[in-house]
Amino acid sequence: MTQLKAILFDIDDTLFSTTQFARRARWNAVKAMVQAGLDLPEEEVLRELEEVIAEFTSNYEHHFDQLLRRLRPKSLERVNPATIVAAGVVAYHDTKFRELAPFDDVYPMLEALGQAGLKRGVITHGLTIKQSEKLIRLKLLPHLDPRAIFISEQIGISKPNPKLYAVAAQDLGLDPMEIMYVGDSPEHDITPPQSIGMVTVWARRAAKRQLAEGIEPDHIVDDFPQLMDILRTRYGVEV
Repeated sequence: MTQLKAILFDIDDTLFSTTQFARRARWNAVKAMVQAGLDLPEEEVLRELEEVIAEFTSNYEHHFDQLLRRLRPKSLERVNPATIVAAGVVAYHDTKFRELAPFDDVYPMLEALGQAGLKRGVITHGLTIKQSEKLIRLKLLPHLDPRAIFISEQIGISKPNPKLYAVAAQDLGLDPMEIMYVGDSPEHDITPPQSIGMVTVWARRAAKRQLAEGIEPDHIVDDFPQLMDILRTRYGVEV
């Protein structure tokens, strides 16, 4: 039986529902833009916004500006487009301030892992400041080892490159076999860490992804009580 010394997590759709949050925040942004003078149906604006995000990625900083360029609404002849963009930005961030929260079972799990003597951390893909902000807004920092926070941009290696996971193991001074990694994306969070020897857990509750042929995580969970049970029964962790 492998003796685990650390458990590392993905952030998005693993520790909180990025998919559901983004949907609410974008919808609130669209409604605010329409209220500010964007004279188009909300459903049409939302569809176009989602297309902009798909084309420019979620890390792009000017989604709403591109949205207005694409829509070319006649209403812009009567209002300042900057106020419409600002309305969307404010509504999006207000949603973030109000509603960004981890899954209910995250804090109890992380506390139990700490009491069991396991290192707790994250390996996450994205911009350094953006992913760091999530950790702070989710109030996760007190539950994580500050030496076990690995962000792809900061390290210079992007998922799904297995080197990202190898760097984490090296920096923690652990053999990959002593680390469990938990994430929602089979392609990004299962195959790469598994290829270097980490124990992998597919957390499938948020994004409802499907396993592609040939991808076989060591464990599959729908919530973290299931993960705790696996740790007790399969790895002898006293949680």
